[in-house]
Amino acid sequence: MLKRVFMSPDPGRVRLRFATRAVLGIGLAVMLCGLAGHSLTGAVTGGLAAMLALFTVTDATVRGQAVTTALLPAVGLPVLTAAAALHDHPVARDLTFLAVVGAGGYARRWGPRGHSLGIFAFMTFFVAQFLHATAGDLPELYAAVLLSLLTVAAVRFGLWCYERRLPPAPVPAPPGGVGLARVTTRQAIQATAGAGFALVVGQLISGQRWYWAVGATWWIFVNTASRGETLVRGFRRILGTVIGIGLGLLVAVPLRGTPTPTAVLVAVCVFGIFYTAAVSYTWMMLWVTLLAELLYGLLGVLDPGLLALRLAETGIGAVGALLAVLFMLPVTTHAVTDAWIRHALRCVRACTAEAAALLAGGTGADPADRVRELEQLLGRVRLSVAPLVHPLNPMPARKRRARRVLALLDDCAREIRGLVAVTADPEASHDARLTAACRRVEVAVEALMAGRDLPFAERPAAEEPALAHLHGLERALAELAAPLRTPSGSPLVGA
Repeated sequence: MLKRVFMSPDPGRVRLRFATRAVLGIGLAVMLCGLAGHSLTGAVTGGLAAMLALFTVTDATVRGQAVTTALLPAVGLPVLTAAAALHDHPVARDLTFLAVVGAGGYARRWGPRGHSLGIFAFMTFFVAQFLHATAGDLPELYAAVLLSLLTVAAVRFGLWCYERRLPPAPVPAPPGGVGLARVTTRQAIQATAGAGFALVVGQLISGQRWYWAVGATWWIFVNTASRGETLVRGFRRILGTVIGIGLGLLVAVPLRGTPTPTAVLVAVCVFGIFYTAAVSYTWMMLWVTLLAELLYGLLGVLDPGLLALRLAETGIGAVGALLAVLFMLPVTTHAVTDAWIRHALRCVRACTAEAAALLAGGTGADPADRVRELEQLLGRVRLSVAPLVHPLNPMPARKRRARRVLALLDDCAREIRGLVAVTADPEASHDARLTAACRRVEVAVEALMAGRDLPFAERPAAEEPALAHLHGLERALAELAAPLRTPSGSPLVGA
């Protein structure tokens, strides 16, 4: 696991810059809150708002990111007002919290912007519970949130806007549908039901920290789209929490909120959250857990009993998510995996066509953007297939097929990257054989998506690099036909 986190590829050092900019932006936000005279509660609120703004806003363009960031107060401040105003009215507070959970989950249907705003709304309500905010705290909390969002906007869109030099690929949307067939609608209902279970049981365990259970349920649903993904994410959340609690007993509890070392470790945790999020949910949860422990140390309430309670509430939240995805409008792994694989194959076809157009002398195509999109899509495929390749999966044949599919899709991506690198060479020229090879790739993709067998003939070794990559792509696509179906002809993952 250590090797996967710290040795995994980081093209363009994007993860490193993402994490470093987060530490800078959040650190500046907290510092300005302090200089503005805000209390520790206000500074914590501002720091968490800054972290969410940098972590959750993932629009495909800088302009889109700026618009989403500007909209965060429009959803966050009303939710903060409701949470604080209802502090002394438990029934109304709980029902409102569940409504925020449902609305936040449903907002995913509007893509990255709806996803970001839904998370910010939920976490604003959560933070109000974390800090036991009341109506009298609202003016300071408003000021802290607005100041922090302005600060991170200045960092993200002014001081360090690396996206201008490296345009991000569009974030794929979840598979669509209509009504209850839409994944986001089903998940909104599931998240609300799971959060309701977590809220009730969590309050039976603790009348003060019950919101941890609701938070665990919510974050298990974030960035998942099927029953299998949710179950795996719940397992990883518990594992990361257990490791983080163990680390907290060694580090956070002995510190007891001592300001300087705690501040340094908070910065380390922020870096860890942002750096590991893309490669390991378990590691990200480790850093999140340690960060929460350090903040509780600053607030003067951290002790081993509180850590045990956090583990219990996390378990309750995971059980709530488990029950919801199993019994409340379940979304099968098959449906989601099939949709993402189809998206990836269409991207392979489009990327090949654009690369061929460039080799033929065209100027309008940009296959490099398609490569980044393909990497995003393959990440979603890996996430959807994760339940099948998990060590605890009791079906070895299905696990082998899933691993074979992932390996062949990675082969496709490698050949596509090589092909695009060739097209970037100004000396590259069009060859009539390229047109035929590109057409064969298109036919292969169409056959795969239609469930037909792919005829494939071995070809002589090509001296032309572009042709060699196209031949490799043909071979990988042809080999995908078998593992994408079971012997009976049904899809890879079943219902």
